[in-house]
Amino acid sequence: MHHFSENEASVSAALLQFTKKGKNMRKLLRYMDGYRLRAVAAPMFKFFEAIMELLVPLIVASIIDVGIAQGDRGYIVRRVLLMVLFGVAGLAFAVTAQYFSAKVAVAYTGRIRRDLFRHLGTLSYTEIDTIGTDTLVTRLTGDMNQIQNGVNLTLRLLMRSPFIVLGATVMAYTVDHRAALIFAGLIPILAVVIFAIMLVSIPLYRRVQERLDRVVGALRRNLSGVRVLRAFNKEEAERKDFRERTDDLEHNQRTVGGVSALLNPLTYCLVNLAILLLVYTGALRVEAGILTQGAVIALYNYMSQILVELVKLANLIINITRAVACGNRVQSIFEITPSVVSPENAASVDETALPAGSPVVSFSDVSLRYAKASSDMLEHVSCDIFPGEYVGVIGGTGSGKTSLVQLIPRFYDITGGSLSVFGRDVREYDLDSLRHAVRIVPQKAVLFAGTIRSNLLFGNPGATDDMLWDALERACAADFVRAVPEGLDAPVSKGGSNFSGGQRQRLTIARAFVTEAKILILDDSGSALDYATEQKLRRALREMKDRTVLYVSQRAGALTGCDRILVLEDGELVGNGKHEDLLASCPVYREIAAASGLTEGGAR
Repeated sequence: MHHFSENEASVSAALLQFTKKGKNMRKLLRYMDGYRLRAVAAPMFKFFEAIMELLVPLIVASIIDVGIAQGDRGYIVRRVLLMVLFGVAGLAFAVTAQYFSAKVAVAYTGRIRRDLFRHLGTLSYTEIDTIGTDTLVTRLTGDMNQIQNGVNLTLRLLMRSPFIVLGATVMAYTVDHRAALIFAGLIPILAVVIFAIMLVSIPLYRRVQERLDRVVGALRRNLSGVRVLRAFNKEEAERKDFRERTDDLEHNQRTVGGVSALLNPLTYCLVNLAILLLVYTGALRVEAGILTQGAVIALYNYMSQILVELVKLANLIINITRAVACGNRVQSIFEITPSVVSPENAASVDETALPAGSPVVSFSDVSLRYAKASSDMLEHVSCDIFPGEYVGVIGGTGSGKTSLVQLIPRFYDITGGSLSVFGRDVREYDLDSLRHAVRIVPQKAVLFAGTIRSNLLFGNPGATDDMLWDALERACAADFVRAVPEGLDAPVSKGGSNFSGGQRQRLTIARAFVTEAKILILDDSGSALDYATEQKLRRALREMKDRTVLYVSQRAGALTGCDRILVLEDGELVGNGKHEDLLASCPVYREIAAASGLTEGGAR
């Protein structure tokens, strides 16, 4: 019986992709364009550093075999100076490689973060509601940091460690081919141990990341809702939930930590056994005169280098795996196609093209079902709103008031019927044009850090001071703005926390008044106002004959002066008329009015 739009089907498909484990990290490599030369330079300088490191054991061997054996102090000093020169050169190569890798990693993730933020701005309320704000915040912060760290480590170490292992083995072979057999036998055993631990650790690290997401989500919920938690005395319940989540995270971290902790003792045990065998074999060959003491020290150094680099490589691969997993999670957000987009050849809103006597907004058998919902939020709503009307929308909690008005600026798409604005289907308009013509003041008053002026100009960047003060007067906010010494330049804290709830609401209403929108929607945005202030605001709204106003409220007393009132119950339009008519004909409105203390005459 209910019909779903093609847009909702596309949302479902996109969200299905979101739940799958992605293999799309390589798609993010497109953000490396313009930095590929630097990305190549970083491992190249690490390669040069590795060469310096591989030459040092040979210098040490020559110092022992020649300088110390012959008592040639000049030779020893020259070789030591050469070793210092190699060290300085290696340091210079390492610092240069670090510079390029950090430059590429920061720029690369910066580009991804910028585009991800821009992409999130294109998602409709449907995708935001379904994915969840906590998940999106984690993608922009924790996951992006993991990607940046992974790129940095990859450019610095991915080529260096294998080259050191291979180079040390080759150099050991040039020193003594029989002793090099120990290297040939040790490296596969070390590789098996290290990568076995790594393969066990990788899924455990993924599980840790998932548990960390849950902890971050709980933390964000507690911080944002701390006042509600205190009001309902839920602190202990939230502490228990947070403790359970952190304990779960700790358990998983202990597990993966225990597995990862096996890496060092096992590898060092194997390498030390190999060193014992190497020293024993070397001693026999030195005694036989086949090998020198310096050569044994060189072989020992090469063995130590292999150990260090294999451990580094294992940790690097774990970090890269975590970065790839985070990259897949970020790319999965990019894969989500917005369900609400501007169509091809989108029309711009032209208020003058509306024929005389035509409704500015027309709902025709409109239904709305949210994604993953089992039933419609709105069902078969039909009504017309004409230019210049002051229309009230009322109903109980969950009746669909907010859902109805959010269809007009197309925050959600209807799933049945048709909705026209300014004489055309709302889905034919360019979104920017539509949302410049339709402005909504949401239930929650949101102010941005800055000044009162910057917040008001958010609605209309070209507004003059006269326009700003006029808007403040209409919104009953001019008095307290004049009371502060800075006036329009008074500072506003994040979220407007330095203003009371009523002041925040009046400033957000003033911000909407500054715009040139022909349709204004106030979604229960006067709930924190006292009766006298709200009455002044309603009077100002009635005087805006050049604009169509929809005023959403749960109080019948706030809507008595409206030209018409729309009454909603359980997603259905059950009343449409003036206050007096609805008192006589609509039981739902009569019940709401009685709860508000209104008499038949509209007085309290």
